[in-house]
Amino acid sequence: MATTGIPTKLQEQHYQISPDYVRISVAAAIELGLAPGRINGCSCNCINLLQNYPQGCAANCSYCGLARERPGLAEENSFIRVDWPLYETDLIAEKIAQKEAESSVGRVCIAQVQDHRATRDLIDMADRVHKAAPEVPISGLVTATLLDEDDLHEIKQAGVDIIGVGLDAVSEDLFLRTRGKLAKGPHRWDQHWEIVRAARRIYGPMKVNCHLIVGLGETDKEMFDMIFQLKSEQIAGYLFSFNPEPGTEMQDVPRAPLERWRRIQYVKYLIENCDLPPDALEFNDAGDLIRLAPETNSAKLAFDSGLAFMTNGCPDREGVMACNRPYGSYRPGEEYRDYPFLPDSQEREVIASQTKLNEIWDIAEQQIS
Repeated sequence: MATTGIPTKLQEQHYQISPDYVRISVAAAIELGLAPGRINGCSCNCINLLQNYPQGCAANCSYCGLARERPGLAEENSFIRVDWPLYETDLIAEKIAQKEAESSVGRVCIAQVQDHRATRDLIDMADRVHKAAPEVPISGLVTATLLDEDDLHEIKQAGVDIIGVGLDAVSEDLFLRTRGKLAKGPHRWDQHWEIVRAARRIYGPMKVNCHLIVGLGETDKEMFDMIFQLKSEQIAGYLFSFNPEPGTEMQDVPRAPLERWRRIQYVKYLIENCDLPPDALEFNDAGDLIRLAPETNSAKLAFDSGLAFMTNGCPDREGVMACNRPYGSYRPGEEYRDYPFLPDSQEREVIASQTKLNEIWDIAEQQIS
């Protein structure tokens, strides 16, 4: 008999596919009592699930741990630098129902990968979770390339109340280079926007979100232009900090400096919550932010609240952010990129030193101390 050289455990996982099996983030597995451990400083309020197929993901995004051309077996790949253990979907649904009965589950998020079965399986998996725990809100992190409007309606009927789209790149050119034709991937910028806007019509204002990654090669101006656009269309924007995955095309690309990341977090919060106008921002010829002129009182209150520096994510049923993704943008022991909890006064002092707002605020009295 020929040997495959593939460990028995991975051979088994090759046949344990969605919709009957699903991968779950380690933090969510700990929260449901399926894995030992604890999360420092917070709990995992969103149960993040990821579809599983033997070929992995057919897309080839240059920064993603699930990329088709990343070396090694699909079963061994990580996603946002985190391992995703595999469980039966019905077991996960049962554990979600148990936790909901004991206290509550903030939200469940089911993420698609690029596979021809993924849309039917997303509907099946959402239906299983919804039947087991009908009060738990469910998000679908969808692959726009696989969908049409009819699919969006069916996903909603299965119990999904929020749609997320991994836009990731904030300009068409960057999208083409990191996710589209130039990356040998199937994704198209115009198709993504067709699905985003169709979902906005079907699900309603602020029930659709786009993931935006800081550090793929965009300028500050491109990032803020996108944030202004999403706000104008009542679509949420969720920030992620690029963290290079070993073995990917972008494994050697450095992360955005903390100073830049903090400023983008802060300005995004001012745009979305304090109606910061576009003319309050000034850029150099390279598109770098060089001047910020917000209204002083609201800007200081916004900074002091610490909310700008928390993880962006879908809300729970009370409207409080549920998807806090512990360690999604950084590793244990590293400085926080986005806080999965509200930073305290000492942590806000650290944030102030990292942000260096006095370098871009044009009036000295406005600087945050």
